[in-house]
Amino acid sequence: MNAIELIESFSEFKEMRNIDRVTMMSMLEDVFRATLKKRFGTDENVDIIINPDKGDLEIWLNRTIVEDGMVEDDALEIEYSQAIKIEPDFEIGEEVSEEIKMENFGRRNILSLRQNLAAKLMELEKENIISVYKDRVGEIVTGEVYQIWKREILVLDDEGNELVLPKHEQIPSDFFKKGDTIRAVVSDVVVKNGSPVIVLSRTNPAFLERLFELEVPEVFDGLITIKKIVREPGERAKVAVESYDDRIDPVGACVGMKGSRIHGIVRELRNENIDVINWTSNPQLLIQRALSPAKIVSMELFEEESRVNVYLKPDQVSLAIGKGGHNIKLASKLCGYEIDVYREGAEDIDDVDLDEFTDEIDDWIIDELKAVGCDTAKSVLELTPEELVKRTDLEEETIAEIYRVLREEFE
Repeated sequence: MNAIELIESFSEFKEMRNIDRVTMMSMLEDVFRATLKKRFGTDENVDIIINPDKGDLEIWLNRTIVEDGMVEDDALEIEYSQAIKIEPDFEIGEEVSEEIKMENFGRRNILSLRQNLAAKLMELEKENIISVYKDRVGEIVTGEVYQIWKREILVLDDEGNELVLPKHEQIPSDFFKKGDTIRAVVSDVVVKNGSPVIVLSRTNPAFLERLFELEVPEVFDGLITIKKIVREPGERAKVAVESYDDRIDPVGACVGMKGSRIHGIVRELRNENIDVINWTSNPQLLIQRALSPAKIVSMELFEEESRVNVYLKPDQVSLAIGKGGHNIKLASKLCGYEIDVYREGAEDIDDVDLDEFTDEIDDWIIDELKAVGCDTAKSVLELTPEELVKRTDLEEETIAEIYRVLREEFE
């Protein structure tokens, strides 16, 4: 294999890996020097000239001329009788530069050179991926779903880099097919078994924040600041925003005309309900806004215990708690207080409307009870379980659970 064939074979790597010319030349020189060091014991007296574009490769060995029989190291010195064969005018003490032909390396060394270069390119590629994506943590990336496994999805970016979206970082209602375009935020860059792993997330609050920056110009420009985001992915999110310009309504700007701006975000998050509220440093006012749409009658704040008792009218309790308890849970995270909800004057209440139990009883069950004339808790409890089984399509286990919930209300 001559020099041109060798450089052409190395150029394949350059094309595949998209490596710049300077880097390629540097790496070629490194692998050649490693081989020469193995062969001669040192590479300090070797000059390597590489031109990958033209396919030129020259290796020159520089040795000092010594008297015949005085050579101590063949790699560093050459006998006078050998030197004058190269150039008759040479004298003892001068330096001789002799070209080493590629043919002298042998096939085994050439293959070794290729393997070493491939390993170096692979290492460089890994370093580049880590470097690029470490700077992109917290940013949104768009990729194509390449492979779907039980615990994760393999995504390819525009440059063919492999990204991973674990199951626990997906929104519960996410469903992707091979070839789908996917958007997610880079959450972490880790190294496993010597290879970089770029971890994506669609549940990270940063994903929601970046979506707001894409959809709301005022957020992107810094006119509106997102102070805090809390999420139950796929269910509900609360976003506290603040504007330092009195002329800008931060909530209105984020929601947009008739919800035009926030609708795009909601669709991306699989219909996740998003509450946008005005941030305030007043904890009582923040709690009141965080529990929206429920209207608070009064509250007791215990700052040392990070706890607050909130009193509401009976018809507002279910609104404050929310379906599955998501509203009160997120409000607590947003404000940093443990929130306990109480019905105002609960001890004087004779009966409670069934609609107030939507956080504990499914809507379709309540509709089933209403269909047989039971609109309140006591109207249900006045009937025996056997009567409810006969009059409704509900199972005995479901009815037992309904009785348990309703009885607790009056205990």
